[in-house]
Amino acid sequence: MSTTGDKILDTALFKIGEKSLFTKELENALEKNEVDLLVHSLKDLPTVLPEGFTIGSVLKRENPHDAVVLHPKHKGQCLESLANKSVVGTSSLRRAAQLKKRFPNLEFKDIRGNLNTRLKKLDEKDDFSAIILAAAGLRRMGWENRISQILGPDVCMYAVGQGALAIEVRARDQDILEMVSVLNDSDTVLRCMAERAFLKHLEGGCSVPVAVYTEVKNSQLYLTGAVYSLDGSDSLKETMQTSISSDSQAEEQEKVDEKVQRVGITALKVSEAPQDAAVKLGVDLGNLLLGKGAKEILTVARQLNDAR
Repeated sequence: MSTTGDKILDTALFKIGEKSLFTKELENALEKNEVDLLVHSLKDLPTVLPEGFTIGSVLKRENPHDAVVLHPKHKGQCLESLANKSVVGTSSLRRAAQLKKRFPNLEFKDIRGNLNTRLKKLDEKDDFSAIILAAAGLRRMGWENRISQILGPDVCMYAVGQGALAIEVRARDQDILEMVSVLNDSDTVLRCMAERAFLKHLEGGCSVPVAVYTEVKNSQLYLTGAVYSLDGSDSLKETMQTSISSDSQAEEQEKVDEKVQRVGITALKVSEAPQDAAVKLGVDLGNLLLGKGAKEILTVARQLNDAR
């Protein structure tokens, strides 16, 4: 099915201002019982879903990082080696803010469209030396050979939920919730819950530059979160961690089936204590950044963006 986000291809996403750009038409069909489940990129879903809907499953995450795709004539190069004033295309404020600071010699311009359209704009014209896309999308389409460079978290942290697929269902449909719950990947669920709780607490969205990086190691969930001014000159970045081990098998059996929605996700088959810990981690990190002035950075970014 096509959505508003698929059809409006000449305007930057952050200028359209519609929160449910890629989801509204699909959710209308779900509400009317025309379909029973929706598959989304999790990063397209708001942290608060419309009433009556829930994310019943978050699948194992693909590579969440951003990738550089070069114009064929720059084959073999990377962002570091591009000539001064080379133009790089991205539709994301988050990517532009981080990369402008890192590569002040490059110029960043908006580029819209689905993957095919953006690759065509890159290859068939000389407007862009490179474009930045999510590695996950390129890999899912089988175009991994176009990736010239993967941007690690030291260069460009990713969007909340990037690389993860989510299945949205009607919250009251217990049988369908149960059916899709087997697809939940526990680590991905917990990472994305922490990321979404962080974004929700900051009241961020696609109109402000917010970036994250998460990792699960030895039953610890690590969350790095950052906010940026539009040009990347002003930023705040912090890391926090929490334990996500279940206290006991007994508690897990007892509480695992409680149908509670956290930041829009109902994760049956994932025990309750780690879910609560992940959400708390996101909120705590949000509070830490707000205490250091994140609200002011995001307010100015939002105002400047609205004025563009």
